[in-house]
Amino acid sequence: MNLIRSYNNWRRYRATVNELSRLSNRELNDLGILPAEIPYVARKAVAR
Repeated sequence: MNLIRSYNNWRRYRATVNELSRLSNRELNDLGILPAEIPYVARKAVAR
């Protein structure tokens, strides 16, 4: 069961990173996110 949870968390992380990476710098700035912070924000989203 832990393997399935880890895989699902990884998929959510990748989806979040991909979605945020498609945004322009201006859109990220509106959200208060720097481009370098995308992996951190994605990890926080999965940890919820």
